[in-house]
Amino acid sequence: MALVLMHAARSTCSQKVRMALFEKGLDWVSHEIDLRKNEHLTPEYLQLNPNGVVPTLVHDGDAIVESSVILEYLDDVFPGQPLRPETAKALAAMRAWRQYIDEVPTPAIRVPSFQAFIRRTFKDGDAFEAEAARRPIRKHFYLKMKNGGFSEADLSEAREKLQQTIDRMEKALSDGRPWICGEMLTQADICVMPNIVRLDDLKMNDMWSQHPFVGKWYDRLQARPAFGRTYAEPARQIFIYGGPQRG
Repeated sequence: MALVLMHAARSTCSQKVRMALFEKGLDWVSHEIDLRKNEHLTPEYLQLNPNGVVPTLVHDGDAIVESSVILEYLDDVFPGQPLRPETAKALAAMRAWRQYIDEVPTPAIRVPSFQAFIRRTFKDGDAFEAEAARRPIRKHFYLKMKNGGFSEADLSEAREKLQQTIDRMEKALSDGRPWICGEMLTQADICVMPNIVRLDDLKMNDMWSQHPFVGKWYDRLQARPAFGRTYAEPARQIFIYGGPQRG
């Protein structure tokens, strides 16, 4: 059976899985989930992914959830065009990067993203709390947006974590390597990619203006054919202040 990716164009976690699929040259079927219509919270979708988030990969009738797990699964099942190194130590180093990315910048990027887009779609009050309560693993994150949005402390913390990520990338790339883990593009690059793209689209690219190696890494990434396919419209439309804008 075909690979079916249930995803959303603007979802950062969906973007990294699409990038991996394109880089590996796999055939797959796109099943877009409309987040604005809460299609990710329907009983049918929750049966596949009880977390109520995208993406979900369906292969031979079985659902694979969590974007980083999906990347590992793709390399396990389709080893051609690998996105991870072969040696144990190099693989451990890549996984350490990926763990850091999943724990630090990936949650952090949601704060400015949701502040700019998601928050304005909800009104405070009981309706807001009801919408938050529908989300199996995002309830408390949504509740932080009550009463006008995230606090300055939340926004500052998110920016600090994102800046730390960029600083660490600069250090890793400063020895002349083209990619975070060396000579090959790996899951580490793909996992951090949507965070950098989203900062760019939110016009926060000043965060790497003094980081030339990160800038060159981003240029190399954007030059890859898979990047253009991953970010075909409307993947980079962020709705801010009532209208679509491009970073």
